[in-house]
Amino acid sequence: MQFTLIELWGHMGLFARLVVMVLAFMSVSTLVVFCERLVVSLKSRAASREFAEKVGPLLARGDFEDARTAARPKDEIGYLGRVIGAGLAAYASSAPSRLPAHGHERDGVFESVSRALERQAQREVLSLKRGYGLLATVGSTAPFVGLLGTVMGIVTAFQQMAAAGSGGLGTVSAGIAEALVTTAFGLLVAIPAVMAYNYLQGWVDARAIDISESSNEFLDIVARRLDGRLAPASEEAA
Repeated sequence: MQFTLIELWGHMGLFARLVVMVLAFMSVSTLVVFCERLVVSLKSRAASREFAEKVGPLLARGDFEDARTAARPKDEIGYLGRVIGAGLAAYASSAPSRLPAHGHERDGVFESVSRALERQAQREVLSLKRGYGLLATVGSTAPFVGLLGTVMGIVTAFQQMAAAGSGGLGTVSAGIAEALVTTAFGLLVAIPAVMAYNYLQGWVDARAIDISESSNEFLDIVARRLDGRLAPASEEAA
């Protein structure tokens, strides 16, 4: 017997073949999730950058109405657009009748906007992490699935040796080789899954920092507007 994958597959038992098929399914699932999350994440980041370039100057001038119109989800606005859009909506629903605002009125508006930003930021981070649980599960369980196939393969090899009534390494070498292949498959599935999970997790952590910084900048703008230090040109002319 030659120790090639085709030869080993031909001599594998039913249980070992099932283990290999499960590992193959796990590998394909990992690849699909990674590619889908990568495409979605890159598209969302590009949309967020476009939103920041378009809405940033409007917010700096105090044009909240134009910024809110730009943040409406008629087009893809990315995770950043949805977070800032939630803050703009909260400000519009609780904005004081006149500026500057004082006391409890100012604090109430500021807290409302802050909570809206925080809630939407949490939703966006969870949305970006969708599918990461599968990557983590595959990365942590694939080696054990392969090890299960190895253990059962070695048990089968020794059963065959006992049935043949002869011993020696040559008798069980083929069976042990078949069994060890499943462990190798498990490691080949787990290593890319762990690498993909760590890469995507690091990417999401970086985007969470971006969202937090943008939310704090928006809160600073809201505070200046509530204090009467920032108003759109239309209000200044009036």
